[in-house]
Amino acid sequence: MSHLNGMIFAAGLGTRLAPLTNTMPKALVPVGGKPLLWHAIEHFVNQCVSFIVVNVHHFAEQIVDFVDQNRSHWPETQIVISDERERLLDTGGGLRRALSLFPNTAPIVVGNADVLCNAPIAEMLEWHAANRLSATLLTRVRPSTRQLLFDDERRLCGWRNLVSGEEILPRPSDRLHEAAFCGVQIVEQNLVGAMPNDEKFPIIPAYLGLATDYDIRSYDLSPDFHWFDVGTMEKLAVAEKFLAESAK
Repeated sequence: MSHLNGMIFAAGLGTRLAPLTNTMPKALVPVGGKPLLWHAIEHFVNQCVSFIVVNVHHFAEQIVDFVDQNRSHWPETQIVISDERERLLDTGGGLRRALSLFPNTAPIVVGNADVLCNAPIAEMLEWHAANRLSATLLTRVRPSTRQLLFDDERRLCGWRNLVSGEEILPRPSDRLHEAAFCGVQIVEQNLVGAMPNDEKFPIIPAYLGLATDYDIRSYDLSPDFHWFDVGTMEKLAVAEKFLAESAK
């Protein structure tokens, strides 16, 4: 497997993890004895991601220091910082800002620091390349108030808010399947370049706006792999318990 580009979103304010995030960035909140960012980088490195961009905003200096102090742990991996200290750019804006930092035009594996998982990125990339996709979104059928909508061929067709009833459907289909986005994705750089010029924007609406012109599909995360959203104190406790039991 060839080496890959990667980006880890680590700039968020992490308000749902207060009071921990009153003194540290969300990405450095510990779980299983290691910061969330450590787990995210370790996962990427184990999947042959050899160039990683980490964006920073909230307590940015702490993340920069953490990366600098731990570079020797990942000697074959180059880790660079995308600085959003002046303005938080959200996921889409953050990825677009970072585009010029990548050393080549290879696809970008994107993940969130507050997602703890062992998704099979190598397998995802094989499927992504074999189908010549513009983006591959890791999904799982799970409870969530916000669901992505896909057709029988796994093409992204729309988005639905189960609470408000709001629906965006740029690619109508007779058969739609709901799946929740898991925060991991593989995206071609030409698709990132086609996203809005707005400095700050979320990535899912950008994908929906491009779904009719670009082939964006889902990759279902098998139950064999673990996945945790650790964005709240309650969810952090669940992930902590899982890691403790896995270590026995």
